[in-house]
Amino acid sequence: MTMKPTRVEATIAGKKLTLETGQVARQAGGAVIATLGDTRCFAAVTAGKGRDDIDFFPLVCDYREKTEAAGKIPGGFFKREGRPTTKEILTMRLIDRSIRPMFPDGYKSEVQVMTSVMQYDGTNNPDVLAMIAAFTAVRIAGLPFETTLGAIRVCHIDGKLVAFPDDKDRRDNSRLDLVVSGHEDGVCMVESSAKELTEDEMIDALAEAHEVILQIVDLTNELVDRAGKPQQEFTAPGIDEDLKAEVFGFEKDLADAMRTEGKHERGAACSAVRTRVLEDLLRGVDEEDVKDKTKAIKEFFGDLKKHCERSAILSGRRVDGREWDEIRDITIVPNFNPRQHGSVLFTRGETQALVSATLGTPDDEQVIDGVEEEYKKNFYLHYNFPAYSVGETRRIMGPGRREIGHGMLAERSLTTVMPSREAFPYTIRVVSDITESNGSSSMASVCGGCLSMMLAGVPLSQPVAGIAMGLVSDGDNPAILSDILGSEDHCGDMDFKVAGSGVGITALQMDIKITGVSRDLLSNALEQARLGRIHILREMLKAVPAPSDEVSEFAPRMETIKIPSDRIGFLIGPGGKNIRQMQADYEVRISIVDDEGNVQIYGTNAGKVKKCRDAISATMETPEVGSRYNGTVKSVRDFGAFIEILPGVEALCHISELGEGFIESVTDVVNVGDEIDVIIINVDDRGKIKVSHKATLEGAEGGNSDGDDSEGEDRPRRGRSDEGDDEGGSRRPRRSRRRSASR
Repeated sequence: MTMKPTRVEATIAGKKLTLETGQVARQAGGAVIATLGDTRCFAAVTAGKGRDDIDFFPLVCDYREKTEAAGKIPGGFFKREGRPTTKEILTMRLIDRSIRPMFPDGYKSEVQVMTSVMQYDGTNNPDVLAMIAAFTAVRIAGLPFETTLGAIRVCHIDGKLVAFPDDKDRRDNSRLDLVVSGHEDGVCMVESSAKELTEDEMIDALAEAHEVILQIVDLTNELVDRAGKPQQEFTAPGIDEDLKAEVFGFEKDLADAMRTEGKHERGAACSAVRTRVLEDLLRGVDEEDVKDKTKAIKEFFGDLKKHCERSAILSGRRVDGREWDEIRDITIVPNFNPRQHGSVLFTRGETQALVSATLGTPDDEQVIDGVEEEYKKNFYLHYNFPAYSVGETRRIMGPGRREIGHGMLAERSLTTVMPSREAFPYTIRVVSDITESNGSSSMASVCGGCLSMMLAGVPLSQPVAGIAMGLVSDGDNPAILSDILGSEDHCGDMDFKVAGSGVGITALQMDIKITGVSRDLLSNALEQARLGRIHILREMLKAVPAPSDEVSEFAPRMETIKIPSDRIGFLIGPGGKNIRQMQADYEVRISIVDDEGNVQIYGTNAGKVKKCRDAISATMETPEVGSRYNGTVKSVRDFGAFIEILPGVEALCHISELGEGFIESVTDVVNVGDEIDVIIINVDDRGKIKVSHKATLEGAEGGNSDGDDSEGEDRPRRGRSDEGDDEGGSRRPRRSRRRSASR
């Protein structure tokens, strides 16, 4: 039986977007294939039964880029996809952050949203398309979802905002990479990197994104009307209003406790109030009802705590006593770990990051492989959030989705101001270890990452700082908060993180929990964030005014040289023999950067790095008649000695050219391993070189410039005086291969 899908399509931003369902994964709650150009993404949504034993919404979002979608076979031993890549995890977070707030409070059915790339055309990136497919699948599955979502990527290319940009333009030509999800009433999620855009330019881009999202929402609704399941009715579990009123009767006690100074001290004071509430309200309760009532009291107490913090904010004072736009105290300790290439301890209030910058060689670049074209990164930032940073214990595992997401946000914030590979050819790794946390640890990582690289000698074009902002609104009285606490993030209506220089924004991340955020409100929020960012930049520059003039003494030393492209093979040698030998001799790492002959030499000993550079330069020389070298005797024959005048280049010094007067044996003058000054006297058309040591001796009149000193030819033997024996025996010049300046 032929299965005919239900399909809708529309031309949006100049490209045809198609949504279809009914042909694949028909047993899933909802399944959609979205197509843009020749890129196709699949999404399937299923929901299990509700669970009353948990106090959270068990939503799982997954996204995979299957290599066959781009005509590739996975690498590695198993030839099978393994753990998700960084890009896959970031896309999962984009989907999760968009749809999680749209499910009703109290909904606890286990929901899985599975997305994957079926086909990638090399032009239309699949991440945003997978978001559209996921949002559509949720809607046609009939789940109790509040609205229809759409997603779009907007770039700033050649002075214009472009929706659904081609991948190459996005990578090479855009000042902005903005991903936005939203609905009819506004945007709900923003993720962006930018090349120092102004606040007005960013707001224009958000407005453009929302206009396109409305078209995608219309297309999704068309498919829902034609093939969607009836939306499930969901009624949130009833609450005990009397019990809630009893818990809220402790509002004054909790409000007083929340004004306690210090995160942990405040937490302890609030816990004491909760204990008192439990004791008072559980007194006289039947034993079989204690468990359920305890759970209900704790939930109401959480609601009360959120209510008290919002009330304090809207009254004009935050729980830690700050004004809405006030930044917490900042302390910076440069070179906290002196032997690291760059290290800083950055503390803002009760959030602290120990950040290091390490300089490496091009061999340390990270290879990024996926459905897109493979490329290398010479800058990456890793973020770690150990449990002790918030005074907790938990299972020790690898980095989670949150850590990867926060690390990438900080990395994007700093990428814009990084020097070019040509100007600073080091690979740079920044690691941020969060040692204390009470809000905005990702932005502390931005500040610490910038400072650590400046201390390491990385010539950043501009210093960059980051700040986390919040919004609490009762409809008529919005409070925009600078440098939010963790609790303010939890209880607020919007949180957004802004990183940038004094010139403009380099990264923006936003999650909006309310609808209808106006342009004016966004403009005011971004302007307050700009002022806060400038304040933090000033504090940073007091501690570290500029990038260090030199890289750390513990960092690899680097020299760059350009050789003829046709001599690259000679430098490498057969099977890598030459380059390996030089690396061993000079204790360096030699990297062939490209096919044009750019070579970089790295090592911890600056002197050896320079000697290696000189040696490579010498190997590229074309020996000319009259040039003088200090070479090493490599072998001895009856008729003369073979002298290595350049690495890998040997010349014959005939016995008659070893010295004045009669020489009975070559070994009377030189032996293998000796170093000797010579002058080139002949280079034949086959490249064979002949040299003279005699021509270098004081008072010498020169060698046989005609080069007529054939190996087997008999020659007249001139006598030697005892005086000549004493003075001119075996010479031992200094041990150096450096070419003499004289000719």
